[in-house]
Order: sequence, then structure tokens, then C-alpha cells
Amino acid sequence: MQKRKEPPSYSTLLRQIEDEKIRSLELIPQRREVKAVYQDGSSVTVPYYITPQQILRAAEESNIPLTSKDIRQEQAMAGMIGNLALILLIIVGLTFLVRRSAQVANRALGFGRSQPRVKPQDDLHFRFEDVAGINQAKTELQEIVTFLKQPESFIRLGAKIPRGVLLIGPPGTGKTLLARAIAGEAGVPFFSMAASEFVELFVGVGASRVRDLFKKAKEKAPCIVFIDEIDAVGRQRGAGIGGGNDEREQTLNQLLTEMDGFEDNSGVILLAATNRVDVLDAALTRPGRFDRRIEVGLPDRRGRCEILSVHARTRPLDDSVNLEDWAQRTPGFSGADLSNLINEAAILTARQSKVAIENSHIEAALERITMGLTAAPLQDSAKKRLIAYHEVGHALVAALLPDADRVDKVTLLPRSGGVGGFTRLWPDEEVLDSGLMTKAMLMARLVVTLGGRAAELVVFGKEEVTQGASGDLQMVAQLAREMVTRFGFSTLGPVALESGGGGEVFLGRDWFNQKPAYAETTGQEIDQQVRQLASQSLQQAVDLLQSRRDEMDRLVDALIEEETLQGDRFMALAGLT
Repeated sequence: MQKRKEPPSYSTLLRQIEDEKIRSLELIPQRREVKAVYQDGSSVTVPYYITPQQILRAAEESNIPLTSKDIRQEQAMAGMIGNLALILLIIVGLTFLVRRSAQVANRALGFGRSQPRVKPQDDLHFRFEDVAGINQAKTELQEIVTFLKQPESFIRLGAKIPRGVLLIGPPGTGKTLLARAIAGEAGVPFFSMAASEFVELFVGVGASRVRDLFKKAKEKAPCIVFIDEIDAVGRQRGAGIGGGNDEREQTLNQLLTEMDGFEDNSGVILLAATNRVDVLDAALTRPGRFDRRIEVGLPDRRGRCEILSVHARTRPLDDSVNLEDWAQRTPGFSGADLSNLINEAAILTARQSKVAIENSHIEAALERITMGLTAAPLQDSAKKRLIAYHEVGHALVAALLPDADRVDKVTLLPRSGGVGGFTRLWPDEEVLDSGLMTKAMLMARLVVTLGGRAAELVVFGKEEVTQGASGDLQMVAQLAREMVTRFGFSTLGPVALESGGGGEVFLGRDWFNQKPAYAETTGQEIDQQVRQLASQSLQQAVDLLQSRRDEMDRLVDALIEEETLQGDRFMALAGLT
């Protein structure tokens, strides 16, 4: 292998040629270089910047072999390879862009396709027996199950099964569980979607998804399609400031067409759930679309006991726990509330390293759900005694009034959110189920609510009352106004002067026309009647507590010492058992 030296200068190379130190020369014109090989075998490459005539002449005079090398072919090959590499790079880039474009196109084409959660028959293990506390709703839905299992008996008589069933009820009452149970009992495929999944930013996507959903359902008929929270797309059309939402209204129009259009949806039953039936479009709830409206209300005492039993199957309960007692102590609780109650009790049991859920754990869970987390206990101070009088005032007035709710518990243990203590009352079960309250019951509720302020007046005087009753005063003002303007419990007569809710504002109707429907003088009289009811109730609470001042002081001392008084203990100390 030839050795390489440091290249000499051009003039030095000429002298070395003349001195015959060079064995051979190789001229490369394309690079304007000359390669010299020395006698010892080493070689150098020297560039030249003018014509190589002197090198040629010197080599000829010194009789040194000189050859010329043509490298144009090598340069052409190198250029071709570079061009091919560039072309290959461009092709790879274009391929990547085409693939990305194809993916975007596929997403765009599938944008209008629905993505329902399909439960095949083998995966539906939920039955009616797994749904407790809503027996009346289950009974009404048995016809749907019978039709899906044995449609011949209905078809023979010319009967048509309802196209749609609307489940109505407060949140957490088990509407979704009922839909799953129907599919499980009937043994048919179950399609489920939330109504909010239909609505997108682009107009027409929701309608396309509705069409796609019903197309898939018809392919697997008979089946059940369940749409949860249907009020997301089923609200009244044209409602709201500036008109309605085009995308939502087109989705609703397509849903109306699919449910009762020119094409028969044989074997496809639509179930829908909502807790805002008042905002649904009239065309959606008419017969022929949603033929059945099934109320799924809050469970009664027996229903709550059944729900607690279902949730207690997988949780160890102490022998002292009586679920019937806890069902009685949880009026107004939904199935979800009861499930949360048992779960919170189980968490508290695990935190205390116990092996079974006890009554104390369920009691603590109930207070946590209804009142919030426990805060640091109050220190023995004037504030603690003031709060004790306030709470005892509520409880004692409730115990003295025959139409008031029963006292369940009085405590001074503060709760998160600034609650220094609280008095818990048991509402009458029959009144809660029926929803009917007499004037005497409402008046008793006003008096009990003002019992805390009345206790402060009796014990500390007008100048020492506190703002602790601010929440009570708001409740009194609201209830008294409803008694005057909605229930006709005043000298204004049996006239409903105001509506019972903010539905019109929610729908956007008459947003700029919120003037009351009565005269200004009538409004002044309403205010006077409300103040009169509040003053009358406060005076009645003061009279009741003044006549029981000794019992109130004894109850306050016991409450400060024990911090919590259960209902039976409170009634015994008050001498009202």
C-alpha cells in the first residue's frame, strides 16, 4: 500500500520532477490535480490552478511516466446515486402524506357513524330481581318482555307493542338499571347510547348517527335501543334566545322520523330515560313515538329496605344492624343514595379495621352524606352555648308542635361548610310519598325553622341575636312566599299568582319579558302577607320557648355535656315521652 506524504507546493513538485525523485505522475484534469508517486512508494496529490504545461514539459524532460485519468464516469455515477436517493426520499414523503390523508378521510367518512355499546344476548345477566324498590315500574314493563319473547299472542289480536317507552324519574332511581333488566329478561341484543353522543359541532352529524343506529338495530331485530338523558337532543324546537340549535334540531327531526316515519321499525323498541320531561318536544312524547310514560319514583320504606338488602349481599353486616330501621330513617333517598350510604359505611368500617359494618358506621355515613364531613369539635365557650341554644330551639319547637316532623337527632359537632351544629328531623313517610302537605304542616315548618332565632331572642334578647339564622330566614321567606302566591294560604284567596319554577328561563322563553302577571299593588300585598306569616311564626316559636325555659336550659346543659342527643334521649329530657 502506498504511503501518503504532506503535499508539497507546486514549485517544489516541479523541482522534485527535475531531480528525478518522482517515479510516476497521474494527471486528473477534472479535479485540476496531479498525483505524484515517489521512489520510496509514497504518493501525494497536488492541486494546480493554471494549465499543467510545465508539469508535462518537466515529466517529458525527466523521462517520468505520466498518465491521464478520466473520472467523469465516476462523477456521473455519483450524481445518479444522489438523484435516486432524492427521488426515493420524495416518494417516501408522498406515501406518508397519502396515508395520513387516507386516515383523515376514513375518519371523516366514519364521523357520522354511531358508536353504540352493544350487549349481545350472552352478556346480559341483569334481571328484574336485581332491581329492587321500584316494583310498580317493573310490573308495567313486563308487557315489553312478554312481547319480545312471545309476540304471536299480541299480533294475533292485532295489538301493537309500544314503539317507545319513556322512563321518567329523579336521578338515581334506577332508570338505566330497568332498561338493562328488560333486555336481560327478554334475551335480546341491547344497544345503549347517551343522547349527548349524537350532537356534534358539524350540522348533520347527529342525524347521520341516528340513522346509523337504527340501521344497526334493525339488522339485529328484535332488540332494544336505550338512549339515556334524551333531553339532550329532545328539547323543544325553536326554544331559546335567537332560536334553537340547528344540529340538535336536525338530530331530533331524524329521531322523530325513525320512530314514526314511513318505514316500519318492526322489532325495535326504543327505551329512553330523562329527569326533565317538562322540556321535551311535544312531537317526541306523543302516542306513536313514546306511547308509554313510566314513572320511576323514589322508593317507599319497603322499597328502600329491599334496595339496602341488595347492596348488603356482598358486604358483611353486624347482627345488630336492622335494615328496616335504616330504611325508616332514610326517607327521600333514591337507590343511588342508598348504595352510596352502604358504600360509605363499608369504607369507614375498613378505615377502622373492623370486620363487619355496624350501626355506628351507617350512622356516620348518613351524617356525612346529609351534612358533610365532621370538622374539629367546638371548644367550651360562649359560642358553643349559643349554638346549643339555637339547635335546642329548633328541636324543642318541633317536639312541641303536633304537625311538625319528629326529632331524630340534635348535635353540636360541626360540619364542613361552616355548619356549627344541626338538628335532624324525620319527615312523615305518608306525607313524603304522597307529596301533599296541609296548611298546618307548612305553618309548623315555618315555626320550627324560626325556632333557632326565637331561642336567641328568649335567652339573649333582641340586641344579642346573631346572623346564625340567616339560612333559616331564607327558607322561611321562600316557603312563606309559596304559601301566599302558589298554595292560596293567605287572605288573597285561592289564586296562583306565580308559577312553581324557572322552566321558562331554562328554555329561554320570555327572557326579556319577566314582568309579574299581577299588579304592583298586589305585589305589595304579597310582601305584606309574607312578612305577616314570618312574624306570626316567630312569635309562636317565642311563646312556646318562653313557657319551657327551664326545659330548654336543661336540654342545653345536656347537649353541651354529651354533644349529641338522639331523638329518644332528647324527648325524655324534655319530658315529652
